[in-house]
Amino acid sequence: MKAGQWDPKQKKVVVNDILIPTPNDNQFLVKIQSASLCHSDLHMDMRPDYPATLGHEGVGYIESIGKNAEGKGFKVGDAIGTNYFIDCCFECEGCMVSNLRCETGKSKLQGFVADGFFAEYAVVDWQNAVLLPKELDISRAAPLFCAGITSFHSVDSCELKEGQWLAVIGCGGLGQYAIQYAKAMGYKTIGLDINDSQLAMATNVGADAVFNSTTNKNYVEEVKKLTDGKGCHAAAVYSASNAAYESAPDVLRVGGLLMVIGIAPKPLDFITTFDLTTGRYRIKAESTSIPQRMKKAVDFTAKHNIQPDVEFNKIQDLPRMVEDIEKGKADKRQVVVF
Repeated sequence: MKAGQWDPKQKKVVVNDILIPTPNDNQFLVKIQSASLCHSDLHMDMRPDYPATLGHEGVGYIESIGKNAEGKGFKVGDAIGTNYFIDCCFECEGCMVSNLRCETGKSKLQGFVADGFFAEYAVVDWQNAVLLPKELDISRAAPLFCAGITSFHSVDSCELKEGQWLAVIGCGGLGQYAIQYAKAMGYKTIGLDINDSQLAMATNVGADAVFNSTTNKNYVEEVKKLTDGKGCHAAAVYSASNAAYESAPDVLRVGGLLMVIGIAPKPLDFITTFDLTTGRYRIKAESTSIPQRMKKAVDFTAKHNIQPDVEFNKIQDLPRMVEDIEKGKADKRQVVVF
């Protein structure tokens, strides 16, 4: 089968012919319909020193079922999506393992591993799979299984009430998902970014207002004017920029919530214990999280017909897709359809 892989010798992404993987007794073999590129696929420090298939956002159809995965609510031919946190032991009652850490040490993280989703076939642990509702277009659904689910969790955890204001800082793929989720939940949204094309996309998906935080020197005052002079009830940062985080408290009202999602390269030095203890703002964080939380996000997405704006590609385009994202040329989610 064709697979898009990281080649450690050439230090670049290539398309190789490799063997179709063999599932174990707890897994499905999945014929991949589509896979999408995530910014975290570009993290050089996570790439191994051996050829590895990229991709942790993928959807497809079950081709075969391991003997221990039978009778779990799935059948051959089902359309599924999957969380990339694999091999969970599920021994912890009310398991709250994050997607980067396991309390037992028995679970492994899928991302830059040998069975990523930029391939014609992949193996998936049955515990990490969820049925795709028929309302979702499977060719456009791959970004849901990282970007979408992360955005849903972040908005859902902002503790907002209908009619309250959410600032979406960083209006790329996750931010655009977040705006759609927030609108479906009845919140008002303000998109903040330094890229006018991303702000245009934010407007297209329903943002009530957008501001370029670089070119509009008065954007903080304008945000507060929109929000009864007080600021937003919550601000969710989807950018991986430290500068984006540093500007977030300025658009919050007293006691507002700072939601941390984007993984910045440096510590958030602006946070002080005084600000937290005196209630200037509060802090929470979210992630893709665990498989047990997927269904709520997937069902909500289908119910409200929330779909990302994507650009379809072929597997041969993957090296160019990676280059475009590295250079900031990609406005839409980049998807490979098999």
